[in-house]
Amino acid sequence: MTLGLREFWIFDLDGTLTLAAHDFAEIRNLLGFDHESPILESLRAMPESDAAPLWEKLHTWELAIAKRSEPQPHVVALLRSLRARGSRVGILTRNNWTNVEETLRAAELRDVFSKEDIATRDCAEPKPSPAGIHLLLERWGGEPSRAVMVGDYLYDLQAGRAAGVATVHLDVDGETPRWPELTDYRVTNLSELELLSRAGAR
Repeated sequence: MTLGLREFWIFDLDGTLTLAAHDFAEIRNLLGFDHESPILESLRAMPESDAAPLWEKLHTWELAIAKRSEPQPHVVALLRSLRARGSRVGILTRNNWTNVEETLRAAELRDVFSKEDIATRDCAEPKPSPAGIHLLLERWGGEPSRAVMVGDYLYDLQAGRAAGVATVHLDVDGETPRWPELTDYRVTNLSELELLSRAGAR
């Protein structure tokens, strides 16, 4: 099925709808994790008393970045185009709800998404789990065969593949393709994705 025939579009937030701004090496160093440790999973595996001050550090760091968020080029045109054709658009992020709200406000995207169209780490197991995709599709009454997951990182593609939806890798660097085994479509900008999204559209 072409992308234009898919009605349910789920986007990663940071680095996809907004410009990438997170230095994960910096936060791992701040939290005392090694360079390969998944941040959320490492925190959740710790005793609560040990993890609590680290969660606070993470929240402070994330919120500071959220307040400086900038929209990805062509994001508004893409979202308007999808919605004009009757598609549902949503967000799946490893962020918490407070940071999502602040990110969308700073990037001037808050009016595009209702709360029911957003799945955060507060309401679903974080990516690469497909739980957030399943949650959004359940809310929308949508089937995986008619859905798309768009993201800039491995976890987005893993979640999409596990959920059985089409996967789009937004690779703004345009270098050698990464994770081709998890990618159905690869684009280097959202303007290119808008063109693909129209292919076969009714």
